[in-house]
Amino acid sequence: MLIVEPGDPRAPGPRALLEASHALMHALFPVEECYGLPIDDLCGEDVAFFTARANRATAILGVGALAIRPGYGEVKAMFTAPEARGQGVGAALLRRIEDEARARALPMIRLETGEGLDDAMRLYERHGFAPCGIFGDYRPNTTSVFMEKHLSAC
Repeated sequence: MLIVEPGDPRAPGPRALLEASHALMHALFPVEECYGLPIDDLCGEDVAFFTARANRATAILGVGALAIRPGYGEVKAMFTAPEARGQGVGAALLRRIEDEARARALPMIRLETGEGLDDAMRLYERHGFAPCGIFGDYRPNTTSVFMEKHLSAC
């Protein structure tokens, strides 16, 4: 059973995962097509940041966030430690993010991911996300994939 709870992105465990995520995105995509939020932005009042771990005594296995936008929530900062992949960490974080969006009465959640991040796209599709058009402040590019999921009231 994974523990998914609010966390501080500036704490050592989450910070290390966020830095690893940013490094990976910069290795895979042109810098102008990397849309990860800076760590300080993940501390804003318009962001709910979560961590996942196996138990309170273990290291952080994954991170994820819900950024509150006008009329929707956006999944941000989703990253699972390489050694924890395939163990349900991403799914647990995504469920918590979706629960938070519902608690805030948001009608939908959206996300931007990148071409070639096949495991991430499969995770999102399994959780009911479908392709959508560009949204928010994103600029058209050759690598972004945009997805959304409409949330029911229950």
